Amino acid sequence: MKIGEKGFDVDKLLEKAIPPEIWKIHVVKDLMKFWDKKDITDMKDGLFPTYVTNDGKILPQNQDEWPDEFKEAIQSDDTNGLVDPDNIYIRAHSRLTYAFGIAFHMTGNKHYLEVCRKGAMALMEMFDGNYGMHVTKNVKTGTLDPDNLKRTSQDLAYGLTGLGMYYFLTHDKTVLYRIIQLKDYIFNVYMDDSRGYLTWMPRCQNDSEVQIVAQLDQLYAYMLMLTPALPEPFKSQWLQDMKKVVDILITQFYSERYDFFWGIDSDAHSMQLGTDHTDFGHSVKTFWVILKVGELLKDPFYIQFARKNIDKILRHAYLPENGSWARRYVKDNVLDKDKEWWILAELDQAAEILAIHDPTYYEYLNNTHRYWFDYMVDKENGEIWHYLDGATNKPITRYPKAHNWKTSLHSFEHALFGYMTASKAKNVDFDLYYALPEWEKPVSQNLSPYMFAAKKISTASLEKLDFMPDKNQICKVTFDSLH
Repeated sequence: MKIGEKGFDVDKLLEKAIPPEIWKIHVVKDLMKFWDKKDITDMKDGLFPTYVTNDGKILPQNQDEWPDEFKEAIQSDDTNGLVDPDNIYIRAHSRLTYAFGIAFHMTGNKHYLEVCRKGAMALMEMFDGNYGMHVTKNVKTGTLDPDNLKRTSQDLAYGLTGLGMYYFLTHDKTVLYRIIQLKDYIFNVYMDDSRGYLTWMPRCQNDSEVQIVAQLDQLYAYMLMLTPALPEPFKSQWLQDMKKVVDILITQFYSERYDFFWGIDSDAHSMQLGTDHTDFGHSVKTFWVILKVGELLKDPFYIQFARKNIDKILRHAYLPENGSWARRYVKDNVLDKDKEWWILAELDQAAEILAIHDPTYYEYLNNTHRYWFDYMVDKENGEIWHYLDGATNKPITRYPKAHNWKTSLHSFEHALFGYMTASKAKNVDFDLYYALPEWEKPVSQNLSPYMFAAKKISTASLEKLDFMPDKNQICKVTFDSLH
């Protein structure tokens, strides 16, 4: 029987689904096992480290002392860009700030919020006056990158990820003003209305690169998460800007022939299978982001456009022989069956979104979730492998688990999606945690379950936090009816 045909025993599918408590255990036992270490959270260079060895140690400065995965990575053409030992990357620091926020959101453990706050306060120091945010810090000199004209719109978007999560949890108005400042800078400096898209470099550079991630990651890295929590007039303005970006994605990058998105739209050569960012991960991520924007805007066209195309991608990407996802087509009808951690996460998350209203998608998820736990998790040292050989299900060692593009964002978001949607599948309530200032009541309408909506069942004010400046206290909100 093909996925999506009538006749599934839904009760059996849901009975086999991984329960929500397993996802919370996954955060603590698998993910925080790798990240929650004093050497990492101390931020001895003023930021979280960008490079961590596969066994969870900060990468030594002396390259002679590097473990094999980093020596191999820097020598290989397809991985050497992942390792730049001269610099700490702000986006990596921001993503780990976000991850500790997610861990607090799911568990209520105040230690995770304290680390998240440390990360957010460090990000506040990364602002560059009227020129947005710095994107790197030199390891030897401690100097921040001086040239704002060399900063990409994607890097600036991910600089907001950690600050955005911290504001989402705490409603810290001081942080909000910085968020608004950087978002406005990005749209003022990179949005080129004459060309009809957000540019890769500042538009004054007349850069020819037309990257899907320059558009998509404005939505994904901070706007979807933050917009429901914003006060007016910012919320209404951001909704307008989100609609503008979605329209750019559809008009500039969508392929009607293949029903997915091109990663680059610079020239005709870039619009073909097997090119950079043209894969199941970027496409399905774009569709589920469009779906979520459509829900915020109450726009049925965006919602239906996304749902039908997510379903098509899931059908093409699913590999029934081992219950996993493929990466992409390398050419017509030829699949790349290797595993890249973030692509598996995005495909799971897209299927989970559809499963909220159609549980037959657990025909995929019951298998792909188990593949994740069986093969993607490093059971000895924690975190998720970057890349597996699709034929052997073994890690390819020249891809380190933590580098300037892979830290913690996708693994922690994947766990949060899994937790919330598993609660829906099992028909149980779920708890999420916030840290509200003294002046805000926990019944606030601005408390949402991340990028979703749900019915609040109850709220409870818990411990006051002495490390927070506004007499914040932990607030536990119990939700059901996720949608």
